[in-house]
Amino acid sequence: MRWLTGWCTGAPRPGAPAHEPPGAVAPIAARTLWTGPDPLWAVGDWRPEEIRLATLRPGAAAVVTTGATAPDPFEASPATLRLAVLGHCGATDAELAAGLAAARGGAVRHLTGWPGSYTVVLRSGTRSTVLLTDLAGARPVFHTPWGDGTAYATAALPLADLVGAPLDTGHLAARLACPEAPEALGTGTPYLGVRRVPPGHALAVRGGRPYLTGYDGPGAEGVPGRGEAAAVRELTRALLESVRFRVRTSPAGPAPLPAGPSGRARLGVDLSYGTASATVALLAAAVPPAAGPAGPAGPAGAVAPYPSGPYRAVPAQTGPPPEESGSGSDATPGSGSGSAPGSAGPARTGAVKGSWARAAARPRTASEPVAAVTFGEATGTAPAVPVLAPDVPRLRRTVLAPGPDTLPYADLRADPTAGPLTDEPGPELVTAAWAEARFGAGGTDHLTGHGARQVLDGHPARLADLVRAGRSRELLSPVAALAGADRAAAGVLTGALRTPLTVLRAAHRLARIRYPDALDDAAVRLTLRRTPDGAGTAGARSADDLAWVVPGPAARWLSDEALSAVALRLRLAAREPAPGDNPGAYRARHALHRHARGFRTLVHATEQPGQRLHAPFLDNQVVRAARLLPDEVRLQPGARHALLHAVLAGAGRTDLPPDWGRGPRPDRALAVRAGLRLAADGLAELFDAPLLAEAGLIDLPAVRAALDRAADPAAPLSPAALAGLADLVATELWLRRVRARRHGACWTGLPHPVHPALSPPRLS
Repeated sequence: MRWLTGWCTGAPRPGAPAHEPPGAVAPIAARTLWTGPDPLWAVGDWRPEEIRLATLRPGAAAVVTTGATAPDPFEASPATLRLAVLGHCGATDAELAAGLAAARGGAVRHLTGWPGSYTVVLRSGTRSTVLLTDLAGARPVFHTPWGDGTAYATAALPLADLVGAPLDTGHLAARLACPEAPEALGTGTPYLGVRRVPPGHALAVRGGRPYLTGYDGPGAEGVPGRGEAAAVRELTRALLESVRFRVRTSPAGPAPLPAGPSGRARLGVDLSYGTASATVALLAAAVPPAAGPAGPAGPAGAVAPYPSGPYRAVPAQTGPPPEESGSGSDATPGSGSGSAPGSAGPARTGAVKGSWARAAARPRTASEPVAAVTFGEATGTAPAVPVLAPDVPRLRRTVLAPGPDTLPYADLRADPTAGPLTDEPGPELVTAAWAEARFGAGGTDHLTGHGARQVLDGHPARLADLVRAGRSRELLSPVAALAGADRAAAGVLTGALRTPLTVLRAAHRLARIRYPDALDDAAVRLTLRRTPDGAGTAGARSADDLAWVVPGPAARWLSDEALSAVALRLRLAAREPAPGDNPGAYRARHALHRHARGFRTLVHATEQPGQRLHAPFLDNQVVRAARLLPDEVRLQPGARHALLHAVLAGAGRTDLPPDWGRGPRPDRALAVRAGLRLAADGLAELFDAPLLAEAGLIDLPAVRAALDRAADPAAPLSPAALAGLADLVATELWLRRVRARRHGACWTGLPHPVHPALSPPRLS
């Protein structure tokens, strides 16, 4: 796990010397980026090109450095500005310098518009520090009071280790009961006293005190009259730029190698039956890799500098330039192969009209293969992924045979505490073996399609936004699609009458209800255990989603005390001002935040040493581009497949069939049930004396009965019930691993902990 940490001290104590450091406390195995009384460290296996620092002093030009450099000596000048960008950032040195100069006036939003996924830290003078989160929530920031000031980090566990924070059982209850409701979660974390900065916000620490401000509003999403074509063009430009930046970013060394340090391919992609991963794979295969510097290699550990020249818009090309030679002149667009030198047809560069390309052309290397990984069917036959990614010679497909070791809950057959300890709990812990096998066969830089459904799809609650806007006629198409699906699954009466009436009534109710009344109703339903079971038709599930707050799938197994504590949080939130946006946009945004938290947990649990997992759909510029899509486009049947098809067409892949991506997907529930059956003994041992029951969070007899029913292949179990069990098992696993962890494992110089006596659980 890689993380960034530091602190800002307050006013010095009377009689203390100036700039007195807070003891000898420092993170273990850390790299110092800034020194002085308010230091900054980078901890973990950061690549050199992932750490970029810029300094602007009065009367001098900005100095930008990349990689491991000696930290600048501390200066007590209030006019010195410092900028640290950690992660995958596509800005040039000139853009970083210009962004730092523009931040002198207090503007920070422009620091979040570059390609990639990264964390920004801005230091103004000696007593002001600003940290920026991303819009999706995949790059969070946490803070907690410490000493005379505030400590911050990009991981919550090290901060809890620093201050000795106990677990917050009330927050764990809220995560299980209402995982997408900020009214229940607030800004808390599983650690008492450690706070989370909401996505799209900036944490400003001045004089040791934290202040939260939003740097990016909801945007102009769903505005009537905004053209669909313009929104799709912006989405194409943003997504292609995000993928191209990752493909062309070379790892440390004089040139990109065909294999990473561990012997795996440098680039890898997922082909997991989804159109999102297939889109990323096709875009990555269409982009030639960047070449290393033409001159001799520099000293050991040197990194090729980022191009500092300006950007310029270039039109789409229909063939490769002569230097990007390939196997033939008749290569298909997006195949990654080009024409031989001297042939008439130039090869594609991956640029589209309106996208951005480097002004200075650099020599290209031959197209390197991209490892495309997927799992085979349960019968052992190869999946039909060529339908999603046809005729791409650059993709080297690897089909992994499924086995008992890759099923969900496979880690329970060994020591449950032996697995990786993630920053927060999440259902991704129970499928870590499956994902780890997939990513292990991938590349050193592995691109995934995570987040596409939440970024592009129309949340069912957006139907209420159309009603609020007086565009009820545009509900006909999505409601008719739900009715058709229910007619085929449950009969003519349900599809033709019950589904349309249920969905339309729920949409009009959500559009009319007041926000405080909605939270009070949700609190009552939670207390009375009226939670949706997810076992109905598609129309019934959509109607259940048409609410401001929807209980999570694990809420049915929580104790009465835990549900009452979460209901109290909802009633207290009802006294706060209502959100400024519509319920559909509000629900969709927080569903994206929840998915980004899950992807972050997946990265912590499955990423291999030296490997990087990428999710281009969670980048700021892609999220902003997707906001431009009108609601009526999102809510059309098959909208995500059509949008991604249009993105690929804009990138030059025009040979895909019209029904691309609309085929059936394998049923993952079968693998989950098989994993539950094989792990039945481990689950019984795990819930023999669970920590969740010790904290008073679950109804233990009900949970044991549900686990027995899940292990029975003849017992019916809805997908929502399977998801709820995954939440419970993952939280119990995480609690066991946290309890087995040694205090102070992240820091040096901490005093010996004082173990307090046991106290009753705190749920509120």
